[in-house]
Amino acid sequence: MTSSLFRPFACKSLSLANRLVMAPMTRSKSPESVPGPDVAAYYRRRAEGGVGLIVTEGTTVDRPAATNDANVPNFHAPASLAGWRRVVEEVHAAGGRIAPQLWHQGMMRKPGTGPHPEAPSDGPSGLAASGKQVGQPMSEAEIADTIDAFAKAAAVAQEIGFDAVEIHGAHGYLIDQFFWEGANRRDDSWGGDFVSRTRFAAEIVKAIRARVGESYPIILRFSQWKQQDFAARLAQTPDELARFLEPLTAAGTDIFHCSTRRFWEPEFDGSSLNLAGWTKKLTGKPTITVGSVGLKGADFVQTFRTRETSEVGELGELEARLERGEFDLVAVGRALLGDAQWAAKVRDGRFAELAPFSASSLATLA
Repeated sequence: MTSSLFRPFACKSLSLANRLVMAPMTRSKSPESVPGPDVAAYYRRRAEGGVGLIVTEGTTVDRPAATNDANVPNFHAPASLAGWRRVVEEVHAAGGRIAPQLWHQGMMRKPGTGPHPEAPSDGPSGLAASGKQVGQPMSEAEIADTIDAFAKAAAVAQEIGFDAVEIHGAHGYLIDQFFWEGANRRDDSWGGDFVSRTRFAAEIVKAIRARVGESYPIILRFSQWKQQDFAARLAQTPDELARFLEPLTAAGTDIFHCSTRRFWEPEFDGSSLNLAGWTKKLTGKPTITVGSVGLKGADFVQTFRTRETSEVGELGELEARLERGEFDLVAVGRALLGDAQWAAKVRDGRFAELAPFSASSLATLA
């Protein structure tokens, strides 16, 4: 039932043993923003459990207001980078591959919070999630410094041995705020229509490419939905999505990580393709699908009512889409929190042994 999930995958210098990706999930378990030995052990367990590619929790670039939480790891301080080097070594020792997710919260970070409470929050228009004006639009100098911060972080990721890099451009955070008309009301070259609003992300991708060379894979995560608005959409039609993706593809994105809340839901009327399916069709680039993979429950089971209302039936639907080439990789989030051996158990057909995700899994993030 799951053979497609365990076929090798390659993109440029990245070679994976299978198609399973550990989705990035915030943990807030890095005191003073430094990932410790426990963080390395956490990721090593997932590599030992058979995950093809691990994408780390969001780790912040070198901007004072990049995060609202001093327990979120950063990707620029010497002590933090030493911690990340240990993470890479542990994952590689277990046979895994790993990419950091580079992150800036933008206006999702409430002013006065995080390791630098004195710093004003960054955003394209200074708008809070509520739409209230709480800050100033980023200046040209601040935008240039932020682009450079992402590029520097990616270059360091390559230097310390990460196998690829992912840019967090989803869920209402800074890059997504530039994409979204609800947050970006600029009237200069960083604003405009939904295609023009891709410029900030495209410039980040270009700057990273200039630092890491052509063979190092760049992954860009994007979403239609936002934490502020689950119904938000950047593109209303496949044609609009094509126009949105074109500058991001031309900039040098190698893999699109297409974030949806439920992978089985079609993105547009008239087709069963989800966001990852449409993105691959329109760009020709490999894509990662994500959204409630491996979670049991009435909503999931009812959606995929088969002869077996177990993980076998649910993953069979996922595998069928993968087999058709709708997408290339499958990101698993909460199920991997509940069971670090989830991938190996699925690979070996040990479905009865899968540990279900629970609130306690989220609390411990072991």
